[in-house]
Amino acid sequence: MKVAGFTFIRNARKYDYPIVEAITSILPVCDEFVVAVGQSDDDTRAMIEAIDSSKIRILDTVWDDSLREGGRVLAAETDKALAAISPDADWAFYIQGDEVMHERYLPVVHQAMEQYLNQPEVEGLLFQYKHFYGSYRYVADSRRWYRREIRIVRNTGQVASYRDAQGFRTKDNRKLAVRLIDAVMYHYGWVRPPQTQRDKRADFEKYWTPDSGMERVREEIADFDYSQVDSLALFTETHPAVMLPRIAGMDWQFDFDIRQKKLSLKNRLLKGIEDTTGWRVGEYRNYRLL
Repeated sequence: MKVAGFTFIRNARKYDYPIVEAITSILPVCDEFVVAVGQSDDDTRAMIEAIDSSKIRILDTVWDDSLREGGRVLAAETDKALAAISPDADWAFYIQGDEVMHERYLPVVHQAMEQYLNQPEVEGLLFQYKHFYGSYRYVADSRRWYRREIRIVRNTGQVASYRDAQGFRTKDNRKLAVRLIDAVMYHYGWVRPPQTQRDKRADFEKYWTPDSGMERVREEIADFDYSQVDSLALFTETHPAVMLPRIAGMDWQFDFDIRQKKLSLKNRLLKGIEDTTGWRVGEYRNYRLL
């Protein structure tokens, strides 16, 4: 079994992406790793070059900023990295620049890839998610955060990144048939110094917002405050080992009263059903669960 990891990144230092931690967290189960490094305003390429592994191959890219509708440029960069992996790889393991895999899940992931290797009807593997917010102490727990996504796909050459690179479909837009595995991806995209988070959002909103709406968006971002969130829970487990130096260097304070729930009555009821039964009513699924 051959496994190829892949990702894309640009301006990792500028926007405080844990890209090195992301790559190194899944590198042990990968035989090769392709990183599409976009032309950056900082030393992103040097950060990737400094990772001590012969598995890593850098693909230099230039982002097409005209692909603004729905964040399509992010999917385009994902597709560049996916297309560059070795054709003899059986599985393609995707990770984004703000995601990190806890080392305790690596045996689970490896075993699942072996288990389904010779079952071609399984086109991908579905991961569960924890979304950290504001600091490394809190996870978002309302319905507005996706709870599952495809991160491993069979390397058939017929798979493409979907919409803004959240998941995958076939190139003819068919949902992939997947198995849910007992592994969790840790998403740190909402844990940055507040000013860096504002700057990052201001830059990336242009990929979702028409020019006519950017002024309003800039005003909203200028007022950004981590406390403006609907619901959080305390995180009481351990973080991936590769994240510990970054966590120790956190230089801002964020505290939140987890009893505070800014949820409508409808969402309170729906959250209660999910917390009790595990069923998310009306959940959007960009996949077909086997």
